[in-house]
Amino acid sequence: MVSEIDKYIIEKVKEKRTARGMTQYQLAFELEVPRSFISMIESGKYGKKYNTTQLNEIAKILGCSPRDFWPKEPL
Repeated sequence: MVSEIDKYIIEKVKEKRTARGMTQYQLAFELEVPRSFISMIESGKYGKKYNTTQLNEIAKILGCSPRDFWPKEPL
């Protein structure tokens, strides 16, 4: 089950990814995971989510802070 905070984080990662013009495939390649993994997370249908290590690596790839994926206030 994906919580509201997980949904928020997933959407923020997707926003940052698309703003950089990066495809799911490119992110998956950089993250060293199957492209289907990113697709399953972003679709929200499979209960998949990023772990903290992946979020840290994604921040490095996207050139931002892991904090950029989190809301300023609790949900």
